[in-house]
Parts: sequence; C-alpha cells; structure tokens
Amino acid sequence: MNVHDSERIAGSLDAAGYIPAPDGSDPDLIVFNTCAVRENADNKLYGHLSFLAPEKKLRPELQIAIGGCLAQKDKSVILEKAPYVDVVFGTHNMGSLPALLERARVEKRAQIEIKESLEHFPSTLPARRHSPFSAWVSISVGCNNTCTFCIVPALRGREKDRSSAEILSEIRALVADGVIEITLLGQNVNAYGVDFGDRGAFAKLLRACGEIEGLERVRFMSPHPRDFTDDVIQAMAETKNVMPHLHMPLQSGSDAILAAMRRSYRVDRYRSIISKVRSALPNATITTDVIVGFPGESEADFEATLDLCSEVGFLAAYSFKYSKRPGTPAAVMENQIPEQIVAQRYDRLHQQINQVAARLNNEVLGKRVEVLITDIDGTSATGKSRDFRLVHFEAPATARPGDIAELTIRETKAHFILGDSQSVSIRPSRGGDAFSSRKAEAESKGVALGMPTLKSVHSK
Repeated sequence: MNVHDSERIAGSLDAAGYIPAPDGSDPDLIVFNTCAVRENADNKLYGHLSFLAPEKKLRPELQIAIGGCLAQKDKSVILEKAPYVDVVFGTHNMGSLPALLERARVEKRAQIEIKESLEHFPSTLPARRHSPFSAWVSISVGCNNTCTFCIVPALRGREKDRSSAEILSEIRALVADGVIEITLLGQNVNAYGVDFGDRGAFAKLLRACGEIEGLERVRFMSPHPRDFTDDVIQAMAETKNVMPHLHMPLQSGSDAILAAMRRSYRVDRYRSIISKVRSALPNATITTDVIVGFPGESEADFEATLDLCSEVGFLAAYSFKYSKRPGTPAAVMENQIPEQIVAQRYDRLHQQINQVAARLNNEVLGKRVEVLITDIDGTSATGKSRDFRLVHFEAPATARPGDIAELTIRETKAHFILGDSQSVSIRPSRGGDAFSSRKAEAESKGVALGMPTLKSVHSK
C-alpha cells in the first residue's frame, strides 16, 4: 500500500509541474513516504534526515517533505528532531503536498497538515505507476480491526470503501493503457463492503474483474481470516484471471497468542480456510505473515507456530520480530520477550520456512509454467508465475518486460526457480507494448524509466 501511495504522491507532483531529478543532479525536493508498522522504519527515517542536514545547510532552497504513517504518528516530533524539514503531511493528505510545498516557500516556514480521518475515499489522485503493465488498485483504506500489536488503524483510520463502479472504471482505464495485471489493495480486502452493508461485495468484485477483456491477472492483498468467506473462495476458483495464490496472514500458530493479539480467529479456523482453498484450487500456493516474540510467547507457543507452518506448507512467510508500537495494548503487556530469544526464534522460523519453500518449489521441477516478465537485464529475465513463484531465466532478444513467457523448470531453490533457456517461448503482450511505449517516452525526455526509490526525488 505504501508503494501505491508513493505512486500517487509522485503523480500529484507530476501534475503540479515537477519532473524527476536526473541521476547525479541535485534535486530541489526530496520526499520521504514512511511506514510505522515497525520501529526500524522510524530509525531509517531519522537516519536519512541526519544525513541530509548538512546538504540543507549548504542549499537552503532544497525542500524536504515527510509523509505517510510515521508523519501521521510523530507530527511535530519530526520538526523537533529535524527543524529543517519543510513539510509534514499525513496519510490522508497526499493530494495536498504541492500546495504545502508552495506555502512553505512563500511563508518561509514549515507546514504541517495532518487530517485525523477521511470523510470519503480519496479516489481522484493521479498516479505515476512504477510499472507500465502492472498496477495497484485500492479498494479500501483504513481498518476496523483492533489487533493489539498494530498501530495502523490509529494512523489510517476506520475503513472506508470505494464504490465498485469506481474501482472497475479505474481498472478498465488501466487496461486500456496497457496494464495486464492488477492487485486489489486494502488493509483487509475481504471486509470490503462494510461501508455499504454487502458482505458479498468482494467476491462480486473479483467476478466482475473476470469480465474485463484484456485483464490477464488479478491478485489481492491482504485478507483477514476472520472475514474470509466461502463465496470468495468460489470466486477465486471460478474466475479465470484470478491467480491461484492466496496471501493469508497467520501471525501465530498458538491460540493463546492469537487471543492476546486479539486476532478474532483461532488455529482451527485458519486450517479450515486453507483446506477449503486447496479443495477448490488444488494448485494454489499460500503465503503468510508471522510475528515472532509477541509478549508472553512461550517456547510451546512458538513450537505450535513452527508446526502449523510445516503443516500448511507456505511458499513464503513474511516473518517479523515483534516491534513495540507506542499507543498499542501490546506495548505495555507484561512478559515482553528478551531480544536474544526473539532473534533465536526468528532464525529458527526462517530456516523452517526455507526448508518448506524448497520442498514446494521442487514440486514444479520439470513442469511448464507461465511467467509474466517483470525485469530484463541483458539476457537475464525475471518474472512471476501465476502462483506467485519468482522465476529467473535466459530470455531471447525479442522478449520485453510485460510479455508472457512459457518455460520448463530445470532447477529450484527456496526463494526462486530457474527456467531452462532452451524451453522458453515468448508471447508478446499488450503489457510488453506498454513497456516499449513508456521506455521510448522516457528516453525522449532523458529520464529514467520507473519510480524513484526510497527517497522519492523530484525537481521542478
């Protein structure tokens, strides 16, 4: 979601007349879009700001803006730590950035704009998409859950749903522009419809995506086990362009820890969902999120997580060490786990997930897979299979990012699979055409193709 927010921030700046600063040049503006899920993000931001302090002193005209969840959380604290920052804007204020920058220049003082909540879904912001052929599409913002470890609801607010007509209109416009893959985004996508009282809204949306001609791949993230319903599983199974991959956060394999996390489901419920998904989509892959070292987690609790991860068979798990977030109930719970134990458990989980992933990837050895090419460097190509496996292979000279490759798998690892270069066949696609068009446009302007990285750097 932050990647998509960065695209929208960049789009707003484009619309205001800013252009990307060429590599090696001094930008007039540096924008940080921040996260607040873990403490490490705080440290990274303030580290970057310290690095920029001497640059700002040398070039007072340089503007620095901080947005996103950390800006929403820290507000004026940012200016206390880095008084040379020009603009601080919250998660609900992305579209205001150009005006705030102009005001800061005119008034010669820092501007802070933090809205505490959204009155309606922000669906009109332009976006500079990172990829010409893949796109994120937000269907909701905010979250109504109350997980004890999570600060997101306090920063993103209550869930606000976008109308399906608006969503489908945006998707059709993206497809007309060459996009062949979309990912539906929400803090809890399968709660979509809560604003207008339709519990079946997300399944209906998936089916409607299946009727859009030219849309080849549909993905979504992230659902919540509490709200995951059978109609969504059936929609996944019966809608040809919905990919056979499900990212379903687990967080813990212990009922006691799930209760302490206030996750509103238990292990048996999670097992039941996965069983139904695999019954309806036998070839589907499952990925997940796991938190290690939540307050009160015993060795038995952690072992239960290891056991469930092996039982379910996750292709990948985005595992995180528990991080205290100010204002959350978990931050003041007793029995905080010592860092040394958390680190040991994290390593054990990582090793186990790698073993399971290696076994699952080995199951496709010798099989043909379809890959959407995402990157090409010389003859080395990278892409994603329909079931979300990372694939590397040698591509013919005619291949472009956005094209579809079919190939036979010759070797597998825990985190990726390798294609046989002699088996590759390329299907040129509208996505590849979109990439070629974007590349030519970028070259004519003398700018790099794609989005700036962590520091979204622009020049006016």
